[in-house]
Amino acid sequence: MTELEHRTPEQEWNAWGTADGASPVPEEMRTLIEQGLGVVRRDTPSVDRSAVRVGESRLPDEVRSALVAIVGDDGVRTDDDARLLHAGGKSTPDLLRRRAGDADSAPDAVVLPGSHEQVCELLARCAEHRVAVVPFGGGTSVVGGVEPERGGFASVIALDLRLLDGLVDLDAESQTATLQAGLRGPEAEELLAGHGFTLGHFPQSFEHASIGGFAATRSSGQASAGYGRFDAMVVRLRVATPTGELDLGRAPASAAGPDLRQLFLGSEGALGIITEVTVRVHPKPQEVESAAWSFPDFATGAKALRVLAQEGALPTVARLSDELETMINLATAHEVGGGEQSGGCLMITRYEGSRIAVRARVEQLLSESGGTSLGAAPAEKWDHGRYHGPYLRDALLDVNALVETLETASTWSRLEETCNAVREALTESLQAQGTPPLVMCHISHVYPTGASLYFTIACGRGDEPVSQWRQAKRAAGDAISRSGATITHHHAVGLDHREWLTDEIGELGVAVLRAVKSTVDPSGVLNPGKLIP
Repeated sequence: MTELEHRTPEQEWNAWGTADGASPVPEEMRTLIEQGLGVVRRDTPSVDRSAVRVGESRLPDEVRSALVAIVGDDGVRTDDDARLLHAGGKSTPDLLRRRAGDADSAPDAVVLPGSHEQVCELLARCAEHRVAVVPFGGGTSVVGGVEPERGGFASVIALDLRLLDGLVDLDAESQTATLQAGLRGPEAEELLAGHGFTLGHFPQSFEHASIGGFAATRSSGQASAGYGRFDAMVVRLRVATPTGELDLGRAPASAAGPDLRQLFLGSEGALGIITEVTVRVHPKPQEVESAAWSFPDFATGAKALRVLAQEGALPTVARLSDELETMINLATAHEVGGGEQSGGCLMITRYEGSRIAVRARVEQLLSESGGTSLGAAPAEKWDHGRYHGPYLRDALLDVNALVETLETASTWSRLEETCNAVREALTESLQAQGTPPLVMCHISHVYPTGASLYFTIACGRGDEPVSQWRQAKRAAGDAISRSGATITHHHAVGLDHREWLTDEIGELGVAVLRAVKSTVDPSGVLNPGKLIP
């Protein structure tokens, strides 16, 4: 095993993360799911790896030779194991297909460039030979963003950026760092910590997602209240396209025309491959404090978050669970610790570094807004398990349950309307299919003008669980669009949200994206089928 492979272990082919992080469903939760949703107790495990169907590679020999000439023989992999690990992302439908043994759509090859220049050469050769290219960072997409779609081309490769995993430069005076796109979250933090800095970007996918993926999807981390969204951190981008390269961003701000960085932040590899990102970094905090609060209902807690955001008195983390999510967490926890809580809505706050200075004002405002302090223990418990959610999702798939998430964002004035509309759409769709759900919601990203809504849905598995979820997701997407909210706050568009993008940005907006793509990718080989309707 090489040093790189040791640093960045592969995720499981049929589950989130690595086997070390997996654990079975706690009996309390399994009983709750069975009693609350009427789920029949039966095990629904994944098929064995030996039963998985991986289609034959369709990469022509002449194309393979052209790619090998750029990255070497070890850099072009056509074996079934490598291709299976790049057969899609980590949404519930992705995993259900692979758990059932279906990986026919696996890419024809996995190609591993070692530099920006090699990425540029590879894209030029793929355009020449008409081979689709799907960029692959951590493979954590939950919206079909890394599905190996051929888009009408005979062959498709997964362009795995894991070898681009370095800290290129750190400017301590300007507090910026240039990171290669394949660097994973933990390794980026480790490298920055060696210089006394942190990026402060900790999404739930943090343990496996990549710097390039954060930029290409406009990722938002759990500490966004303190550090901001990833796209707001970006100072400079280096991008490879089939027609050339772009180096965008010279100064902290500029009036030199439209900001072209914004075309590639959120472009999901459909307009170019991000190879380097220069980001704003922060001194690593020496002090961290946490506190939990209880609110009588979701509306009251949301109003309290609005007060904090509009006054500019936000902790580093501000997260509010609705009544059902709070109840489920309490019902399945062995102990809550700290203050007493028997209902209502749980709010988690966390303060790092300079944000500690606002704690007194935050707590005054939360108290005045109807909150009750629960002490530090519930917040510390959340912090300890904040990356475990996807593992629990996978464990529930093993016991005849279906669990998935979706998210949106809306203005404060329409937040409750949007939340109710999405909840009702999901409930009606799944009830009509004979699988009544639990629909939980939380707010984890707040702004002066509005907030995100993140839904977790659990129900019994139908006979066709992929179709079952697709129907529910379509109902929720329509409800989001009708309410005037965004179809995605931080999961990105990918394949799953593409059908609603025209409604959000208009026909002319879609035409603008198509015009850009025709300029930078005239043959259309970059991530076909994603983002652009």
